Amino acid sequence: MIDFATADATAPRWAKVIDHTRCIGCHACTTACKSENEVPLSVTRTYVKYVDVGRFPNARRVYQVTRCNQCDDAPCTHACPTGAMFTRPDGIVDFDKEICIGCKACIAACPYDAIFINPNDGSAEKCNFCAHRLDIGLEPACVVVCPTQAILVGDMNDPDSEVGRIVVREPVTVRRPEKETRPKLFYQGAHQATLSPLAARRPEGGIFMWSEQGNEPHQVPSGHPGAPNSSAAALLSYDVVHRAPWDWRVSLYTWTKSVAAGAYLVPFILGLLGLMGWASPLWTTGAPLVGLVFLALTGALLLWDLEHPERFYMIFTRPQWRSWLVRGGFVIGAYGALLTAHFLLGRAEAGAALRWLALVGVPLAVMTSIYTAFLFGQAKARDLWQNPLLPPHLLAQALMAGSGVLIVVAAAMGVEVLPPLPWMFSASAAAHLLMVAGERFTAPTTAHARLAHHEMTRGAFSGYYRAGIALGTVGMLAPEVGWVAVIAGLVGLYCFEHAFVQGGQRVPLA
Repeated sequence: MIDFATADATAPRWAKVIDHTRCIGCHACTTACKSENEVPLSVTRTYVKYVDVGRFPNARRVYQVTRCNQCDDAPCTHACPTGAMFTRPDGIVDFDKEICIGCKACIAACPYDAIFINPNDGSAEKCNFCAHRLDIGLEPACVVVCPTQAILVGDMNDPDSEVGRIVVREPVTVRRPEKETRPKLFYQGAHQATLSPLAARRPEGGIFMWSEQGNEPHQVPSGHPGAPNSSAAALLSYDVVHRAPWDWRVSLYTWTKSVAAGAYLVPFILGLLGLMGWASPLWTTGAPLVGLVFLALTGALLLWDLEHPERFYMIFTRPQWRSWLVRGGFVIGAYGALLTAHFLLGRAEAGAALRWLALVGVPLAVMTSIYTAFLFGQAKARDLWQNPLLPPHLLAQALMAGSGVLIVVAAAMGVEVLPPLPWMFSASAAAHLLMVAGERFTAPTTAHARLAHHEMTRGAFSGYYRAGIALGTVGMLAPEVGWVAVIAGLVGLYCFEHAFVQGGQRVPLA
């Protein structure tokens, strides 16, 4: 409830109410939005979802007008690395296409699947309440064209506005309140089968009204894949195509980043335990070289995944510090500089200086290995990734990846492999698999996490998951089998990463 006594009456706070007792599913709002904002085909800022509830002859069709929820605590603004997604003083969550780098972090963060990449300009966009019209005293295009006045826009700080009156005095609902984003898009008279993305079952064969889904690349299927989480007989009749924001490049980036971090940490641990001399080439030359090569591959993958790679420098020139893409970018940059200094000092045979440098290098390597856990944590849309054990799991993966690649490089160069290295690889592979087993047999806390876990372990990405487990188990035999088992374990680690990253994005949000 809005407390008008404490609200700032001088500043508007725009909100929308959609009355589904009036909505007739005509799509006038969708077409008006496309016309007003020049939204291209294949993407929408707003659309009307259809759900058929009941069984013939006792059935009816219910609707949901789907768009940005204009959150008071918008996850997209936290995740955006350049501030391209931002909240205006009047509460509207708007965007600036000129500084968007196309990282898709905002898409991963949005629990409502309301943001998309415009195929014409490669920048992220969404509904912004037609802010350009509100600024000159006009209503949004969708409000103007709605034939039944089902869409209302108003100032929540104005007790005399229709929207303020409805929100305060009448029963309204918001989507996914458990995400604690405090949406300012309120639904009146909406059916639960439309509000929950998991309440209605998916049509057989992916055949929807007017369309067929299932052949789009990297598509997230609409609707619940099995029995819906509602006791109502609800069938998703019409929806639009949804795509997962991050593809195999992000899966591979997590793997290359693990190698870059682990290549430094593993020799340091061996030296600290007295299992390797500090003058060993593995520490003075191998660690920084392998780390730099795989850090460069990591950077290349991150740039490749951007829709605007030419703007990547904006992460450093106009950083939005709440974003873990920004924090991770600075960590990776500092780690790269440290590896370069380590290599130069190693060539100069400054062994003592290398050990002092490790006071900075070890924390940077650890942060390089685990910061992705916090980046995934900002993706509020994806419950599978909200795992407090993810940082130590990523650290174990870094030790596994780093020791494994060092073994392979040494074997390829004809250099004798230090005996502790295969044991380090075997132990870290065992730690990785132990954490996987713990995640496998721990009950997911939400329906979304359970479905994502199912997609990872028994659904669309189960092949990668099972290969990851099988090859990782072979990797534990490295001390006896040798570099062949190491390669198997490294491949298995990537397979698991791919299943985890892609399975986490497989559950519908809208």
